[in-house]
Amino acid sequence: MTRVVIVGGGPAGIRAAERLVRHDVAPILLDEPPRIGGRIYQQPVPGFRRKAETLFGFEAKKAEALYAAFASIEAQIDHRPGSTVFDISDDRLVLLRDGKREEVGFDHLILATGAMDRIMPLPGWTLPGVTTLGGAQIALKHQGCAIGHRVAFLGAGPLLFLAAYQYAKAGAAVAAVVTTASWRGLGTNLIGMAAQVGTTAKGAYYLGKLKSWRVPLLAAATPARILGSDSVAGLEVLVDGRLQTIHCDAVALGYGLKSESQLAELAGAHFAFDRVQNQWLPQTDDHGRAVGRDGLYLAGDGAGIQGADAAELRGRIAAGALLRDIGITPKDPDDLPALKRWHRFRVALEQAMPFPSHLARDLPDATILCRCENVTAGELRAAADQGLREINRVKAATRLGMGRCQGRVCGIAGAEVLAARLGVSVDSVGRLRAQPPVKPVPIEALAGDAT
Repeated sequence: MTRVVIVGGGPAGIRAAERLVRHDVAPILLDEPPRIGGRIYQQPVPGFRRKAETLFGFEAKKAEALYAAFASIEAQIDHRPGSTVFDISDDRLVLLRDGKREEVGFDHLILATGAMDRIMPLPGWTLPGVTTLGGAQIALKHQGCAIGHRVAFLGAGPLLFLAAYQYAKAGAAVAAVVTTASWRGLGTNLIGMAAQVGTTAKGAYYLGKLKSWRVPLLAAATPARILGSDSVAGLEVLVDGRLQTIHCDAVALGYGLKSESQLAELAGAHFAFDRVQNQWLPQTDDHGRAVGRDGLYLAGDGAGIQGADAAELRGRIAAGALLRDIGITPKDPDDLPALKRWHRFRVALEQAMPFPSHLARDLPDATILCRCENVTAGELRAAADQGLREINRVKAATRLGMGRCQGRVCGIAGAEVLAARLGVSVDSVGRLRAQPPVKPVPIEALAGDAT
């Protein structure tokens, strides 16, 4: 009997499992949180009740549909929540569950590992009171609280405006929304974004509501620093050549999303640099089959950022590819045409709100890039000046990316700083190679059972 494992219980993972079950294939579903939904449809802690409309707004029905889909198949799959997969060895997943190390074998593997915030550091970003945009959302959706009394939102990408809107709607004071993108960039890419009219309209609605609530909206801004000594006291930004101070006690920071692709690399997937999303991504065919390893399928934002709706499609498509590979012809309609429309929309969105690579050039030397190892931008530049031109060699010299996050937070920014110093494109300096454990686990789990 074919042993199928899915890693990730977000939109891609649940829809993949649903399609497999409809064709009498019962997968094992490994998921890190205690409840399914992924970050986008993250549920509150057990016993804490909030309506889906309150948590997810326009997306409430999609969240409820995903929960219902899981409920319909839960008895037919082997769902293992609280499972942190941190390594892949040959055809076995190594994970931590209930404080113990476990290994789960597989014949076919679907990785639906999602994404995390993409960061460009600035002075003061390690102060208490600074979180990622995703972290701010988790606090609001999962824990029912704000990250501060007066929050500034800084970055680029659709999550910036969505998170600010969610905070303002919940009654939190939003000090300002500051983006490095320009209004002109948004306007010139409207034709491409018309590939998903409904989603574009929602974005316009969020902006309109923020304006109606008199939230300051600053575009084409250059972040200068986050003020404070023991905690956040404000945010300084340059707009039209003038330095402005935004008074706040918390900052939510993020420049779009980056794929969580470390497990794909450990599994043997090949990678290529994507110039639209400005990051290294695992390669797949149109149906999610990984290039580089048979029996490996990638779905959702872990294979490239396209959003929650596209993730559901990609989960179904990957499951369909797996079914064909084991000799089962799927009965469902083809989801590829719908997915191609999401791809066109995403390209336009990335062009309208690009990752601000230019900020790496002027980042002050004293700015911390790697929080885990306290590595500064100046130390990276010194390594470049000594002749180191590849990011893994710089890692060996500076310890960038050797801490708890294994470069998941600092890797992209570190590559940008190195490339800017060398005067080359960011893809030419390479990427930090994935190393187990890809998530922080007790050291005992690396050798045996954790205590």
